[in-house]
Amino acid sequence: MLAKTYASAVYGVDASIVTIEASIVSGTKFFIVGLPDNAVRESIHRIESAFKHSKFHFPRQKVVVNLAPADTKKEGAAYDLPMALSVIHASGQRDLRSLEEYVIMGELSLDGVLRPVKGVLPIAIEARKRKFKGFILPKENASEASIVNNLDVIGVQTLQEAVEFLSGDKPIAPLVTDTRDIFQHEQNDYDADFADVQGQENIKRSLEIAAAGGHNVILIGPPGAGKTMLAKRLPSILPPLTLHEALETTKIHSVAGKLGTDASLIARRPFRSPHHTVSDVALVGGGGIPQPGEISLAHNGVLFLDELPEFKRSVLEVMRQPLEERTVTISRARISVDFPANFMLIASMNPSPSGEFYKADGSHPDSEMAVKRYLSRVSGPLLDRIDLHVEVTPVSFDQMTSEQKTESSAEIRARVIRAREIQLARYEEMPQVYCNAMMPSQKVKDICRINQAGKTLLKAAMEKLGLSARAYDRILKVSRTIADLAGEEAIQIEHLAEAIQYRSLDRDSWVG
Repeated sequence: MLAKTYASAVYGVDASIVTIEASIVSGTKFFIVGLPDNAVRESIHRIESAFKHSKFHFPRQKVVVNLAPADTKKEGAAYDLPMALSVIHASGQRDLRSLEEYVIMGELSLDGVLRPVKGVLPIAIEARKRKFKGFILPKENASEASIVNNLDVIGVQTLQEAVEFLSGDKPIAPLVTDTRDIFQHEQNDYDADFADVQGQENIKRSLEIAAAGGHNVILIGPPGAGKTMLAKRLPSILPPLTLHEALETTKIHSVAGKLGTDASLIARRPFRSPHHTVSDVALVGGGGIPQPGEISLAHNGVLFLDELPEFKRSVLEVMRQPLEERTVTISRARISVDFPANFMLIASMNPSPSGEFYKADGSHPDSEMAVKRYLSRVSGPLLDRIDLHVEVTPVSFDQMTSEQKTESSAEIRARVIRAREIQLARYEEMPQVYCNAMMPSQKVKDICRINQAGKTLLKAAMEKLGLSARAYDRILKVSRTIADLAGEEAIQIEHLAEAIQYRSLDRDSWVG
């Protein structure tokens, strides 16, 4: 007898349907065909044990399970449940009459209990697109899949429960989630707030500019000056995620298996902070069947690289292309996938090997050569792609103990949102451009027009600092953002002057 059901495979952040066919004929042995990996091949042992504990018998005939299309690699243990159900139906043990109406995924433990799987959200989206009635999956994953409407999401805990549902013996109500309610309640829920930060007004200002224009920023200052504390508060002043962005972000985390059990929608902008020992593959993504890396997990959010010079040079260099293209392509012999990587980069570093600008007596603790060697760990082309270079100085005792109330993240965020609304209107006819940092180079001259006084100032700055053409574009984009925050139609000379001061690392040295 032949039985057919449907599962799914995830490549990149998109899913495709896999047809599972089970045929039982005279003979012996269990065969799985269709390019299965080792985890899929080992499913025979999990299925056999699960059958025994669930009061089903394992066929002692020739069983052939085909995973179609047969020319694409299948990996992971999530095919256990659909294969087991196909065998039960094909062997005539139970009449699973609605088997072909559902996409089915789940890993079996030896006693027939289902374990959660990853990549559920893109599978649910594909199931709805292909007009399946529903999606049967482990109960721990049901919340994640239920954010997709017009699809019956059936969470089951055991193989036995799945069989009873498909045979009509045990009705299970589909899980329904109010996505918009979750989205509205969680999108403004941040643990850290700028209201807790005393002093550092210039740093707050630079981060407000960065958030308003989507610009990358690097904080340079001695240990204990507050660089990490300030960086962690950046997501709290970014505009709230749209529902489309939230779904896109959740898909990436689902594919990477980072959502956890009983999770549904990511409603807050992600903040990723990998350790400086991170590898190239862990940062940009990769693997036999490519998985997203840290830059994709930070999509629509913030990637924080603390102590930037401590990262391996090769790790930093692989970020150059994603910073420009806002996507990363991972190519392998059999497959090539694109992962979105539209993130804000915020980095921090010490100004010198010792970590200090100057000693108390005004002298520099490190030689000029030592400082240059330290700064050279971060390449010029990478620094060119960072729009704002901000010097962070320690907070004084008077500032730390001040009782004066400081601006909250909500107040700063309101100004950021107003500036972003101006930019959304400006780039309305440009697809995939939402903020000034994404402005195409060919549009800079038209959108960032400056008067003769501004040109004179910018020329002097470029000659003195030795700025590249890319740095020139960055200065104009930042000045455009500063003008948007001020509600100005044209870029004024004071906006340009403020943007120029955020190019600290274009100087020859910190000494003097």
